[in-house]
Amino acid sequence: MDSATSDRAALSATADNGLKIVVVGGFGVGKTTMVRSVSEIRPLNTEETMTRAGEAVDHLDGVQAKTSTTVAFDFGRITLDARSVLYLFGAPGQERFWFLWDRLFSGTLGAVVLVDTRRLADSWYAIDRLEHHGTPFIVACNDFGGPLHTEQQIREALDLSEDVPLVECDARDRSSSKYVLITLVEHLAALSAARLRTPEAALATSGPTPEPAP
Repeated sequence: MDSATSDRAALSATADNGLKIVVVGGFGVGKTTMVRSVSEIRPLNTEETMTRAGEAVDHLDGVQAKTSTTVAFDFGRITLDARSVLYLFGAPGQERFWFLWDRLFSGTLGAVVLVDTRRLADSWYAIDRLEHHGTPFIVACNDFGGPLHTEQQIREALDLSEDVPLVECDARDRSSSKYVLITLVEHLAALSAARLRTPEAALATSGPTPEPAP
């Protein structure tokens, strides 16, 4: 339950606009670390020590040194202004906890898919579920010091369309994690603006056509 951030005062009474973002990805890609690094409050972590009972179901390729794992979700908070608050949820990574994801996606504004480029295939399920739910997302490659890949190689490996932002980050660093969230918010704003420019949206916002004068 330790956090690098300090606890702040209680949420302002004027805050009435809650925005929900989810951080998803494979096992051990740094989701808990990102929530912990960027949250303004001491984050809620549901990490438990990994035991031999899970050896048959937890795939530790590339993360052999991992000793704990999220068994429900992580939760953090960022105050944007006097009225708007960002609620950040980190989804569990192991396959045996994927049944929780659909509930976590409910009411989500958008998502960050956190990726370890050493294990790109571990991110396929997250992208598939987000696309299934129609949830906008960006992809952030967490720095584990692995082999370098070009942006095009990563996009091809993840079958990622060109309109989905792809950024690099260090989930341990607060400013880097904030940059990821800012990129997501900007992407969501761009998608919203694009929808408003469609003829259907313009018709919906213009109101009924006035009846001609007799």
